[in-house]
Amino acid sequence: MAKTFEKTRKQIAKKRNGSIDALHQNSRNSKRLHRAIVRDDRLDKLAEAKRKRDKPLIKRTKFFLQAVNDNEGKPLELAAIQSKISEFVHQHDEEYNEIKKTRRAGRPASVREDLLRMAIAELEKEQQNGFYMPDLSDEKNVEMLQRWEDNNWAFLSGVKWVKITAEGLVKPSSFPPQGL
Repeated sequence: MAKTFEKTRKQIAKKRNGSIDALHQNSRNSKRLHRAIVRDDRLDKLAEAKRKRDKPLIKRTKFFLQAVNDNEGKPLELAAIQSKISEFVHQHDEEYNEIKKTRRAGRPASVREDLLRMAIAELEKEQQNGFYMPDLSDEKNVEMLQRWEDNNWAFLSGVKWVKITAEGLVKPSSFPPQGL
């Protein structure tokens, strides 16, 4: 449970000399405890939804951080960045082809196959229009990215972000992404 329930329970226990076991079902204190539990559950659900929404961007950042670490912490050239983008875009191709191959003829596609196909198509479209990622060509930005602690969303706002099109056009972008 989150903080609200514990605070409320503690306040009620202090008021009742340590005993909250004998609360009446419809008493004010039992209603306070119930409201605190409901609030904590609501906040937990909102936090989980936010983590789920932020997970793809964190996964993307980790992928490109690994690319920088493989390059010994040095900034990457545009050609290397575009090859890493292509690698990221086509990371699900093997799994998709395997699922497609194992499906019997005449059968509809599985849910997993549909999800992979949509994810691949979405990433390819983003690659054409401008792939959103941290700027790996700037040395200061690479150093800052290497200091990033996993899953720390707030730290990513200090990192420079760019959109790189398939033609090699680099446009500065802001964090968090809009419409990604």
